[in-house]
Amino acid sequence: MRHRIAGKKLSRDSEHRKALRRNLAASLFIHGKIKTTEPRAKFVRSFAERLITIAKKGDLNARRRVIALLQDRFIVDEEETDVKRSKSFKVVKAPRLVQKLFNEIAPKYADRPGGYTRIVKLPQRRLGDGSPLVYLELIDPEEEKPEHKTDSSISRRKKAQSRIQMMNKLLKQSGKSSADTATKAETKSAQEAQPQEQPEQQVPQDEQSNQPTDVEQSGQQDEKSSEE
Repeated sequence: MRHRIAGKKLSRDSEHRKALRRNLAASLFIHGKIKTTEPRAKFVRSFAERLITIAKKGDLNARRRVIALLQDRFIVDEEETDVKRSKSFKVVKAPRLVQKLFNEIAPKYADRPGGYTRIVKLPQRRLGDGSPLVYLELIDPEEEKPEHKTDSSISRRKKAQSRIQMMNKLLKQSGKSSADTATKAETKSAQEAQPQEQPEQQVPQDEQSNQPTDVEQSGQQDEKSSEE
C-alpha cells in the first residue's frame, strides 16, 4: 500500500525524474507556457511554484537555492537575441534563466501568496498511448486578480427575496386574469337571463290584400243577423 508516499514515479528512475522536472520547469520559465501530458504537468507544477516562492525573497541564499534546484543555463531563442558565440559556435554570452526568474518573473507575483500556474486541459490526446494533453502556463497577475467571495448567506437571502417577488408578481397577474374571466362570465350570464324580443313577422302584401278589414267583418256580421 502507498502509505506516506508522495510524488509520481512517471516510469523513470530518480535521476531521470529530476532531470525531466528541471527541464520542464526551465521551459515554463522561458516560454511562459508548455504543452505536456497531465501527469507531468501536475508533477512539475508544485516544483515551479516553489522556485517562484523562493525567488521572491531575492537574497543571495535564495539565488543559491534556486541554482542548486534548477541548475542555471543560457536562454537561446530562435533569433538569438543578445547571444554571442565563439569560433566553435559555443554560446559564450546570453541571458540566463535564474536572472530572468529573479528579475522578471518573481517580482510580478510579489503581492500574490501562491497559485502562480494554471493547467488547461486540451480536447486532443497524445498519439501512441492516448495520454491526455494539457497546457501548463504562468498566470498573468494583471489579468487575473483574486476576487473576494461574498457571504453565502447574503446571496441566498437575495435569491430568496427575488423568488418571492417573482411569485407575488405572478400571483397578481393570475388574479387579474381570473377577475377578468369572472366579469366576462357574469356579463354573459346576465345577457342570457334577459328575455329576447322576438321580431314581428312581416305578412306579405298579397295576404294583406286578401284579409278583410274590420269594417268588412262588421258588415258581414250584420247581414248574417238580418237574414236570421
